[in-house]
Amino acid sequence: MGDFGIEEPPFPLTDTDRWVLSQTDEQYKHHDWDELRNLVRTNNLSVLKRKPSDLRRYMKWTAETKAEYGSITNFLLANRLPKAWGFPPFSPVSTTPFADLSDYRVLVNDWPYGFTPGITHVVVWLRTLIPTDPETGDMTPESRKTVADFVKRYFVDSLGPGGEDRVIWFKNWVALQSVRTLEHIHVLVKDVDPAIIDEWTREREWHKPPN
Repeated sequence: MGDFGIEEPPFPLTDTDRWVLSQTDEQYKHHDWDELRNLVRTNNLSVLKRKPSDLRRYMKWTAETKAEYGSITNFLLANRLPKAWGFPPFSPVSTTPFADLSDYRVLVNDWPYGFTPGITHVVVWLRTLIPTDPETGDMTPESRKTVADFVKRYFVDSLGPGGEDRVIWFKNWVALQSVRTLEHIHVLVKDVDPAIIDEWTREREWHKPPN
């Protein structure tokens, strides 16, 4: 048997993963808002972690989903992303990320990291690629501004005064992405009414295929 009682991990385990799997849920320290802001500000994304029991369930789900669908990408295309998009490579309406409403879909993350209560993890999926630096796998300065402008417009402004203190966003470096074939960014929000999250994430007419 391989690591942690499974023949072969369904994805490469990081040092952080291995450390988490050596713990119990009671030993696990949840990420709080101030820590998350610091991790994103310093681009120290590799230390984001799930609760031990959640990581084990995620590994099991990943293995079972890959066995059924062939890949996580296939699962997302079949069950989460707009049918109107079809299959990769996509043909976005605009080559500028977030410029057209039909080119992105906002969803609550099925497998969030281990946060303290009140923090919701949202993923914005795109069919438009966000340019990255080929040397580092990180976003270009232009890409970072494009994403920041979208996050402010879509999330921060809808929260009203003080909204900027309740929203954090990041895009994993290419090496850290669990679903590399589908473009996405992560948005973390703090103490947001579920009704607002429902509005952000509801399916729109432009996500549905034409009749």
